[in-house]
Amino acid sequence: MVTLNRIYTRTGDAGSTRLATGQPVSKTHPRVVAYGSVDETNACLGLARLHTGVDPVLDAILARAQNDLFDLGADLATPEQDEKPAWEPLRILPGQVERLEREIDQLNADLSDLTSFVLPGGSAAAAALHLARTVCRRAERETVALAALEGEIVSPDAVKFLNRLSDLLFVASRWANDKGGADVLWTPGANR
Repeated sequence: MVTLNRIYTRTGDAGSTRLATGQPVSKTHPRVVAYGSVDETNACLGLARLHTGVDPVLDAILARAQNDLFDLGADLATPEQDEKPAWEPLRILPGQVERLEREIDQLNADLSDLTSFVLPGGSAAAAALHLARTVCRRAERETVALAALEGEIVSPDAVKFLNRLSDLLFVASRWANDKGGADVLWTPGANR
């Protein structure tokens, strides 16, 4: 269980923070940047859920994704160490990625066929889900960049989770747009 009694610590006033391992790093460290974007994705989902509460299927999927994003943030904030930590670090598991795939398939089965790229918009829920999708894609890019750094280890399942989540958010945005019926489609060269 996490207990947070004190909100400000003043340790970040000089531009540094601590990872879950206690290791001090700059707030601009690629690991902090990656889990910061995961946090932004979660906040975007919270905003989207203001508009999806009327759809119990979609809202439940997004609620699970929000919880898993906290798991992912904990995973990224706890780099692997040579010595065994005093606690078992929380990691994204293959089952969490597989659940996203099942939910994508569940929502996608009821969508109208796609005949063009979809512009972000339509309903308020769809627009918010598109925003969450783009922030999730940024989190994915930053996590991949972190994994490419020498000495930094990132679980392949963490990257897979972000990739599947952005796919889920695309499908969810179409679901929120009357199952694709109210999608705003791109018309190539329409304004030439």
